[in-house]
Order: sequence, then structure tokens, then C-alpha cells
Amino acid sequence: MQKIKLFITAIILAATFAMVPQRLWAQAIDPAMLCQGNYFTEAEGKAALAKFAATYHDQKSWEKRAEIIREGIREGARLNQLPANTPLKPIIHSKRTYDGYTVENVAFESLPGYFVTGNLYRPIQSQKSYAAILAPHGHGNNPRFQEYVQRRCATLARMGAVVLAYDMAGMGESDQNTHKFPQAITLLSRNSMRAVDFLLTLPGVDPKRIGVTGESGGGTQTFLLTALDKRIAVSVPVVMVSAHFFGGCTCESGMPIHKSADHQTSNVEIAALAAPRPMLLVSDGKDWTKNTPEVEYPYIRNIYKLYKKEDQVQNVHLPDEGHDYGINKRIAAYKFLARHLQLSLAKVSNAQGEINESFVTVEPEAKLRVFNAQHTRPAYALMGDEAVTKLLASYASGKK
Repeated sequence: MQKIKLFITAIILAATFAMVPQRLWAQAIDPAMLCQGNYFTEAEGKAALAKFAATYHDQKSWEKRAEIIREGIREGARLNQLPANTPLKPIIHSKRTYDGYTVENVAFESLPGYFVTGNLYRPIQSQKSYAAILAPHGHGNNPRFQEYVQRRCATLARMGAVVLAYDMAGMGESDQNTHKFPQAITLLSRNSMRAVDFLLTLPGVDPKRIGVTGESGGGTQTFLLTALDKRIAVSVPVVMVSAHFFGGCTCESGMPIHKSADHQTSNVEIAALAAPRPMLLVSDGKDWTKNTPEVEYPYIRNIYKLYKKEDQVQNVHLPDEGHDYGINKRIAAYKFLARHLQLSLAKVSNAQGEINESFVTVEPEAKLRVFNAQHTRPAYALMGDEAVTKLLASYASGKK
């Protein structure tokens, strides 16, 4: 009986110690520093922008504030604790050829044992160099496989860009942790920055022509990546930039990236960190971006004015539309990206000069998956929230 009690005690202790890194990591996030969901009312969000604007008056003073905001993201998301580079170990297979573009299934490691899964769309026509575009997605049912994502990526590829659609952490094939993972912002930001690294390993990709566009939660990834990574030349965040709404998911506001003991900001200023690089804000009348033409866009445009580059930021507002990346939003993005990344609208336009996506072949999910019976995920892949947390905690403790 005594041996049984000791055995049970040992199991309990082992389980307890196994969870220590996860608990320590979670405890370090101060809930008082989180800005989540409708953190402000609409009036409060507008008033906050006025307070923010009072902290700078020219380009130099804005850039001082911009660095505080940028460092707040790095610290709040604990990106400073991660190694600068680890081997990508890219996997690319199952090339299919369609009307003006190809599709391949790809994966790479953003951290050792942690795989980013996606699809790579490339133009058929040979070029001296290629623009590259990251295509993060919003929330939904396996969004990477959905028709609207495929149409967006295929169209941009036929226009002349290399396009990477990749899963949010905890969605689609990215099932090594849950989506509500407490450190989701760490993973998503790391994945996006390593996605840029991956694109730059591909033949002919022009490092000066890198773009990113996504909607909703993918819009959050779009402006966070642009804020953190100067390699992004053009950004199109869709239906996400709001003065009062900070994102309702752990992957958008579950870590203290908007507030610290020394500063407060909002997604409007984080998006403005793109300045003076070209940026298109796409908004609509039926979600938290309904005020963009009167509130968010003027604020950001004033920051671009400090650089004398106000012509580089635009807003397309669709007052009768809702929260999606529908055809009208995609057309706006195509035109903006074509202008700033030297892509060809003619290749996707009909005889009347209208953009037409009808050439796109929408594939079934099974064909788009990276890992299957023929291409298995490496056995050393981390699996489960606890395993991923231990890896992140090991970097935080300096053991990696």
C-alpha cells in the first residue's frame, strides 16, 4: 500500500512540475494591462486619439512615440525573448498548374518543432523578379481552405506576385496548440515574421516588394507584422483598424501589446506605424470600422502628413457591406497592391476592364493540406499547449 501511495504521489508531482512553465508564463500576464474587445466606447476611442496626438507634433516626436509603441508590442508579446533565427527547414510539394498560376503545399518551422502550414501561389509567367505577398486570414471554419482565400491568392499570383496563404496558430492544419492559447500573439507574430524569411528564400523574390493583406484577425496580423517588420513595403489591413475595438480574441488582445505602466495606445496607432510606407485601410458600415472615414483614417493620414507622404495612405469604405473580405474589398486591395508592388491588373481583367476572378480553380481542402498519408508531419513536432508553452518558457528562462 505504501508503494502505491508513493507511486501516486510521484505521478502527481511529475504532473505538477510539468505544468510549472505554463503557469509561470500565464501568471506573468497582468490582466490590468490587457485592452480587450470593446475596451473603449466609440466616444472614448476618439477622445483617446486626441490624447495620443498631443504627445507629438512633428516627425521626430512621432517617431519617438512610435518606438515606444513598437517596443511595447515586442515586450508585451515577449518577442524579444525569442531567438533571431532558427532553421526554417522548408517543405514544398504537390505542385498543381492552373490558368496563369500554380499552387503548392508548404510548411516551415518558425521555431524548432513548430510548423507553419500553408499554400504557395506563384505566377506561371517567368519574370526577372517577383513581388511577394503574405495572406493571413481571419477567424472561421478552416479559413485557409475557403474559396475567398483561394480566389484572393490565385488572383494576386496571376497578377505577378508570389503569394503565401498560411494558417493562424491553432486553426486549419496548425493544430499543435489550441487557438485560444494564452501566448497566441507571440506565435502569430513570430510565424508572420518567419513567413517573410521563407518568402525571401524563394528564387527571384524582390526584398523591396513585400506586401501583406488579411481581414479581421488577419487584419490584426497585417498591421502587427507591418509595425514590427520594416521589410513590409505595402500593407492592406481589412475590416479591423478601430479606435475603440481592440480585437475580441486571445490572438489579438490576450497579451499586453497596447498598454504598459508607461504607455497606452490603440490599434489605430499600431497601424500608423506603417508610415510612410503605402497602406490601404478597407472598412465597412456594419462592424467596428464603421467610423473609419471620420475617425481612424484622418488620424493615420495626419501621421503620414508628418512625412509629407499623405498620398501613400488611402481608405476604401463600403458603408453597405459587412465584416468579410468579399469581392469589392478584394478589388480595392488588388488595385492598391498592383499600384505599389508593380503588378498587372490587365492579367485579371476582362474585355471591359473589369477585374474577373472566374479563372480561379477552387480546390478541395484535401488537395491543399500539407500533411497527409504521403507527406507526414515530422515526428519531432511539438504537440499540445503544454509542449509549446515549455518551448516558449525555455526561451524566457534563457535555457535555449
